[in-house]
Amino acid sequence: MPQQGSGGNVLAAICNIFIPGLGQLVQGRILRALMFFIVASVCYTLAATVIFIFLWPVGAIFHIWSIIDAARFSSPG
Repeated sequence: MPQQGSGGNVLAAICNIFIPGLGQLVQGRILRALMFFIVASVCYTLAATVIFIFLWPVGAIFHIWSIIDAARFSSPG
């Protein structure tokens, strides 16, 4: 697994820019990838309905968190 600051982490962070959770999936962290993807996608989708417009900041926070999480990941051990 990649160490913090390695090229693999940079690639994972770039993947997360386009789809939240994709970088975690590239790193092999499936549950965390699902969490980021589902939360961000649901918040963005509900914000697009205009009824729940206040949810887009929550989606944006999870989106940015997924990018930072992928960039700072270091494998245990």
